[in-house]
Amino acid sequence: MGFPKTIFNVTETKNCPLYSFGDTFTIAGITISMTSEDENTFITTAIVHSPKDKEKCKILNGDLTKIIIQYERADKIPVCLISCSGCTGSLRLENTGEVNLIESEGNETYANELASMLHLLSDFAFFKNIDDTNLEQVIQFFKLNKFDKGDIVIRKGDPGGNFYIIITGSVNVINERGMTITTLKKGDVFGEMSLICNDPIGATIQVKEPTSILYIDRKNFQKILQQYPSMQLYFTRLMAKRLTKSNIIRAEDLSSGMVGNLAEIPAEALFQTLNMNKKTGILTISELLKGTARFSFRQGSLIKAKYNEHEGEAAFYELLKEQDGRFRFTPGIPPEDFEVPEIGYFMKLLMEGMRRLDETRERNTN
Repeated sequence: MGFPKTIFNVTETKNCPLYSFGDTFTIAGITISMTSEDENTFITTAIVHSPKDKEKCKILNGDLTKIIIQYERADKIPVCLISCSGCTGSLRLENTGEVNLIESEGNETYANELASMLHLLSDFAFFKNIDDTNLEQVIQFFKLNKFDKGDIVIRKGDPGGNFYIIITGSVNVINERGMTITTLKKGDVFGEMSLICNDPIGATIQVKEPTSILYIDRKNFQKILQQYPSMQLYFTRLMAKRLTKSNIIRAEDLSSGMVGNLAEIPAEALFQTLNMNKKTGILTISELLKGTARFSFRQGSLIKAKYNEHEGEAAFYELLKEQDGRFRFTPGIPPEDFEVPEIGYFMKLLMEGMRRLDETRERNTN
């Protein structure tokens, strides 16, 4: 009897000697039928495929096998967090199940063209976060477009809808004055800021020379981030680099404290900057619709959050809805807060917050 496979992603580690954030375990089961004189007896076993090039952990394999046996079928396992029983360390895994992407329409020639790019794409920074066995599947959900010199790919101010990867050629990033800010080349990406932060396109992209670009829509982009947590770390670093280049907040301002307005610096960009600069202090945001919000950071990790009656993750999600308010960041936290556990992995919180905002806006539109 067949047994659908399921996927577990490592979302948190603490002194684990083998695995790290973003590692993926694929689990397939086999049900063996044994017939006795009185009745049919079924024995369920699970096959655990550990992350590539990493040792197998018998303790973790045993824990995952118990879950498979408990639910009998992989497709019945709920999306939940489990904890490895551990040895010298521990880790948490999230069962994301099988993510069904919406396959791109295209003819056989188009499919063959994408297939011929696999070797090239495997060296791109973005696709290095996807293991070889899943790369071909993920590629199929991108679309390929070719542009001539002078073509506009996206315009500043437009709503964000796609994520783009340059395959060949180059494009210019142009500001509102028509000046070229920078040039993006093969392997570079763009469009992710508007999708992750839910903001309009921040700059116009104009083709510098004949260029081929892969792109994927918002829904499939979010599903890839869900299935591959290592992507979240990739975009955390990328967004930090973009924020630094745009000088939204100068690092020296964070050292002595800073004040500002959410109308000028969106909440997600503010939180992202504090996170990536590994700042320790208290962020107070006043003049909000529901009063004053207070967030504590330790080395960039969010450890406390309170807004109106909301605390923890709920307060973070509520604050992302706000577009106006005065903020002040004050360096330093009380000694007792140095032992407080972090609320959650920042990029995961941000992605979930953006997803909730999207759902709210869709409901309001309908």
